[in-house]
Amino acid sequence: MRLLIADDHDLVRETLAAFLSREADIEVTVAADLEEACAIIDKDRPFDLVLLDYSMPGMDGLKGLERVINTGATRPVAIMSGTAPKAVAQEALDAGAIGFLPKTMAAASMVNAVRFMAAGETFVPVKFMTEEAEEETNPLAKGLSPRELEVLGGLCRGLANKEIARELDLQEVTIKLHVKTLCRKLEAKNRTHAAMIAKEAGLF
Repeated sequence: MRLLIADDHDLVRETLAAFLSREADIEVTVAADLEEACAIIDKDRPFDLVLLDYSMPGMDGLKGLERVINTGATRPVAIMSGTAPKAVAQEALDAGAIGFLPKTMAAASMVNAVRFMAAGETFVPVKFMTEEAEEETNPLAKGLSPRELEVLGGLCRGLANKEIARELDLQEVTIKLHVKTLCRKLEAKNRTHAAMIAKEAGLF
């Protein structure tokens, strides 16, 4: 797997690169800003996954993400950030990012996320996407437990029970029970309907 990490913080960039390089099948290239990343992509394409820091020089919000995607030289592309809120994560996904990685993620989780996205699967930590919703006390969220919100977040991202179970470190049968409870509480006909209700309520 060929991975490009672009981040203007030397310590973050080199720490991530060093950790991911320990994996026998991951080859890591680094860049300090968007311009350098684009130059590397143009010269040394293709990469299996590109990780872009949201706030590094040249990014200009999500325009940098769109620029890399529009080169057509590499896919998929993901955004990393230590400060960006859930709304930015959603905007990144809407703009074509394969995922969003908070820099607070545990190292082992980062490796799993990188492999997941390199395989073409969208990844955003369920906990990250649900924490703000809980704080905002959305009316729909008041009747749901934190765990149910995490599962509902997975449904809204189109994840299968097995994928949600893997992210939350739970048994698949437990996720099935949560989905059943969510459908009852939300008066949803099925998991797709439950996700639709949550999105229409602005919960995700």
